[in-house]
Amino acid sequence: DIDAGPEEPLYSTDENLLHTSYEGEILEDPAIPAPEEIWKRTKSLTNASDKPEEISISFEEGVPISINEKNMSPAELLTKLNDYAGNHGIGRLDLVENRFTGMKSRGCYETPGGTILLKARRAMESLCLTRDNIIEKDSLMPTYAKLIYDGLWWSNKRIDLQNKIDSISEKVSGSVSLKLYKGNVISLGKESQNSLYDENKASFEAKGGFSNEDM
Repeated sequence: DIDAGPEEPLYSTDENLLHTSYEGEILEDPAIPAPEEIWKRTKSLTNASDKPEEISISFEEGVPISINEKNMSPAELLTKLNDYAGNHGIGRLDLVENRFTGMKSRGCYETPGGTILLKARRAMESLCLTRDNIIEKDSLMPTYAKLIYDGLWWSNKRIDLQNKIDSISEKVSGSVSLKLYKGNVISLGKESQNSLYDENKASFEAKGGFSNEDM
C-alpha cells in the first residue's frame, strides 16, 4: 500500500461549482457514518444558522434567472445559492450507488445550491405544468441522467431528450419563495403568469366551481 502521508486525506475528492464528491478509504464501509471533517461546503445541523432565512428565486422558461429579484448569470446564481445552503446545512447526501461496471460504491456528496434549485424548480412546475407534462418530464430524467453518467453528453439521444425537456419547460416561468433552515428547504409560495391554478375551481368553499367540462 502507498502511504498517503500525514497531509493527505484518507478519501478522494472531486469538486466543481455544482457539487463535491467524497469516496474511498475511510468511507468505504457504508455502516460507518462519514466523519464530520469530510464535509467542506455545508455546516452541520448543529452549527447551521439558528435563524431561518427567506429567499425568492425567479425562473424564465425553466431557467433560474434571479435571487431576491436581482438578476444573475448562472454561475453567479449558483455561487450565491451555495453560500445560502452551506450556511443552513443544506445539500448533504450519503448513498450507495451503482457503478457502470455493476459494482456498488458508497459516495458522500454535497450539492448545496443545487438542492435549493431542485426544490424551487419542482414548486414552479407544480403551478405551471399539467399532470401529464410532469409525468412525461419525470419519466425522461432517469434516461437523461444515465446518458450523462455514461459520458454521452454529446450523443443524439441526450440532445433529443434535452429538446423535449426544454419544450415542456417553456411554461415554467415565475417566482418561488423559500425558507431555509437547519437542512430544510421549505416552499412558502409561488406565482406565475402561466399558472394553471384556478382558485374558483379548486376552492373547497365555493359551490359548483368545477364541472365535467373541466376534465
